[in-house]
Amino acid sequence: MKKRNKVIALLLVLIGIVVGLTISANLDVQKLTFADQNRVPEKATEFLGRLSTSLSEVAEVVKPSVVNISTTRTVTLKNNPFSKLFNDPFAKRFFGNDFRSFGPERKFKSSALGSGVIVSEDGYILTNNHVIKDADEIKVVLYDKREFKGKVIGTDPKTDLAVIKINAEKLPAIKIGDSDSLRVGDLVLAIGNPFGLNQTITMGIVSAVGRSNVGIADYEDFIQTDAAINPGNSGGALVNIRGELVGVNTAIFSTSGGYMGIGFAIPSDMAKAVMQSIVKYGKVIRGWLGVTIQGLTPELAKSFDIKEDKGALVTDVVKDSPAEKAGFKRGDLIVEFDGKMVKDETSLRNMAANTHPGKTVQVKVVRNGKKRILTVTLGEYPETETTAVKEGYNNVLRGVYVQELTPDLRASLNIPEKVRGVLVSNVEAESPASGVLKRNDVIQEINRQVIRKIKDYKQVVSRIGPDDNVLLLIYRSGGYIYVTIRP
Repeated sequence: MKKRNKVIALLLVLIGIVVGLTISANLDVQKLTFADQNRVPEKATEFLGRLSTSLSEVAEVVKPSVVNISTTRTVTLKNNPFSKLFNDPFAKRFFGNDFRSFGPERKFKSSALGSGVIVSEDGYILTNNHVIKDADEIKVVLYDKREFKGKVIGTDPKTDLAVIKINAEKLPAIKIGDSDSLRVGDLVLAIGNPFGLNQTITMGIVSAVGRSNVGIADYEDFIQTDAAINPGNSGGALVNIRGELVGVNTAIFSTSGGYMGIGFAIPSDMAKAVMQSIVKYGKVIRGWLGVTIQGLTPELAKSFDIKEDKGALVTDVVKDSPAEKAGFKRGDLIVEFDGKMVKDETSLRNMAANTHPGKTVQVKVVRNGKKRILTVTLGEYPETETTAVKEGYNNVLRGVYVQELTPDLRASLNIPEKVRGVLVSNVEAESPASGVLKRNDVIQEINRQVIRKIKDYKQVVSRIGPDDNVLLLIYRSGGYIYVTIRP
């Protein structure tokens, strides 16, 4: 009986082993089958391989055209050893602000990093204005580690572009492409020197085109991309898959100061026009139409009986301007300029500015529900003087940049006609006015003296002493306010 039980037990063990081996074999087959099924198709890997190789080749061609730009400038601060004491609220009750400027001035060197793009074999380099602004020295480092001293040829704060030059020949100039041909979704590469890391390349797509009202420059038509752009990338290249320059990397949208997936580049078409004007004339010459315009809203379209949903609405025509001579009238809706569709007031401003003075173009308008063609010869945009109160005026308004308030600026900033004064275009961080004055403030009075033009501003500011307090009446965000600035 016991022998029989042992035989049965042995048979059960053998059966278990056989079943186990069978299941294991089936599992192995299933694993192999699943592994085969999860393989990337060969055609896809071939395509991705070709794409990767192509991008590598583009990078190798373009990298030598992008340079590292480092700048230094002198910053002056007042050193007050008793600043903590006199900033105390209790001390202020007795001493006021009279001792805030006590102490010797202290000067130190401030350095910054950026990028640039070689656009000619003989040394012209395109970059951002904010990269080289107020620089005492500009050092340019090439891809092959050669170093050169950069010379400023011209700047254009209105687009945040600048042209510098180095004394070198046979440089690897980049090919400038057509930014107008870009489409949302196109692959692009961003090349620059973020955080001083030379020749860094990131990849992304065109997220949007024609971005305006970003608050970076007066003339905005930005390419938005998700290619990583960080501090130090400014002035670098945004290129398409053919290795052509389609944009100049300029800014990012960020709450942390670093990359958050939203970067902005100036279109190459705009950059090329500005660059050519600077190189040829030493300044930017823009076309001028002579109309005050605003965007078209559904409410306005209904009021004017306009069926179109795009265009720029004429609110005023400047006397003796090219527009007046061509027959433009208030209430005209400009829908096409020189064969190109006008999306809004910003696109029209950019189109007119990029058209050389003296060129005759056809403009399609909608008037009283009917379309008509007007022929206009553009004039030269009236120069607006810009000044900076800096070392020349040793007072609280040093580091404040102002400019004339033009009709175009009024329209774009919605500043009423009755508001007179000079427009604040920038305030340096080291200026005593920093945190008090803001960009796009209109200065109407200084120490109760009326300001209408740049010359008024200069005359009044030149009489302000280094230790004088200043009272200003400004127009800001639809209202009037008084502000004081102390040394």
